[in-house]
Amino acid sequence: MVSAGRSELLAAGLKEETVRAVRQPDEALLEIDLKWLSAPSHHLLTWDDELFPPLLRDIPSPPAALYADGDPEILWQPQIAVIGSRNPTAGGKDNARDFAGELSRRGMTVTSGLAAGIDSVAHDAALDSGKSTVAVMGTGLDRIYPSSSKELAMRIREQGVLVSEFPPGTRALRSHFPSRNRIISGLSLGVLVIEAGLRSGTLITARMAGNQGRDVFALPGSIHNPMAKGCHRLIRDGARLVETADEIMQELAPMAGKLAAELKRQIHSQDDQSGRKPLENDADDPQFTEPEYRLLWSCLGFDPKPVDAIIAQSGLTAGAVSAMLTVLELRGKVEVHPGGAYSRI
Repeated sequence: MVSAGRSELLAAGLKEETVRAVRQPDEALLEIDLKWLSAPSHHLLTWDDELFPPLLRDIPSPPAALYADGDPEILWQPQIAVIGSRNPTAGGKDNARDFAGELSRRGMTVTSGLAAGIDSVAHDAALDSGKSTVAVMGTGLDRIYPSSSKELAMRIREQGVLVSEFPPGTRALRSHFPSRNRIISGLSLGVLVIEAGLRSGTLITARMAGNQGRDVFALPGSIHNPMAKGCHRLIRDGARLVETADEIMQELAPMAGKLAAELKRQIHSQDDQSGRKPLENDADDPQFTEPEYRLLWSCLGFDPKPVDAIIAQSGLTAGAVSAMLTVLELRGKVEVHPGGAYSRI
C-alpha cells in the first residue's frame, strides 16, 4: 500500500503513467511476479536490500530494483564488463576468451549482456574457468533473448546469476537494451571492449561507463578490420589501450577500494577465536586493521590455496572473499596461481 498521494508522487519526479501504476497496480501482473519469485533461485533486490549492488546505487538513474535468477551474492564480487560486437572476427572471439578467462582466474567476475558474439564468448570463458559470471538482460528473466543463448543462460543460473530490471513476462524491445547497458557498466569496476564497429551499441555502453566514472579499456586491432574501428575511436576519445589482463588489474585498484569500503560496512565483524597474532609488518596499514581482512589473511599461507578452501576456513561469504582477494592482489599482498588458488607474497 502506497500512502503518498498523486501530487506527492508527481512532485517526487514520477511520470503520470508510473503514478497510475503505483496507485492502481495490475493485480494480474503482481500475481505473475509473485509466482516467479516463489522459486528458490529467484530473488527481487529492492533499493534497501543489503544485497543490492553498492556500485549500482551511485550511477545516474539507478534501477529501483533488480530481479535475479541464481546467486545474488555474486553481485557483490568485483566485476569487469567484457563487451563487443555481435559479429566478431575469429581473432575477436579468441581475445574475448583469453581476456575473460584470465580476468576470471585473477578474481574478477565477468559481466556482460548474454548477446550473441563477444558477450556469449566472455560468459562461456568465465564458466569454463570454473568461475561465476553475471548476465544482464533486456527482458524479463523468464524470457531468454536471443533464443540461441538458452543453454548458456541455464549454465549461468547454476554457476552465476542472471539479472534484469524488467519484471517477468517483459519481452525484448529495442528500447530496453540501452537501459540494460547502463546496468552492465554500473555493476562493474571497468568495461573492456574487445571489438566494435563504429555504429555498435557497444560504444553506447562505453560512453555510459565513462559518464558513471568507470574505467574504459579497449583492445587495438588492424586498421583494415572494421570491427576494430570502434575500439580505435574509444582510444582516441580517452579509453585506455590495453594488451594484457595485468594492465587492467592495475587500473582497477581505486574502484576496488571503493567496493571494499562498502563491503566492510556490510560484513559483520567476526571475532578471531584462533589466537593468531596481528599481521606482521602491516600493523600501520588500515586495510589490515579490519577484522574480516585479518581473518582472511590468517587463512592464507605461502602455498597456493583454492578459493573454496579459503571460504570454508574463514566462514566469510564467497562475495566477500572474492572482493577482498582482488583488493589484496591489487595492493601486491597476494598472488594468484593457475586454477584460481591464492597465496601470500
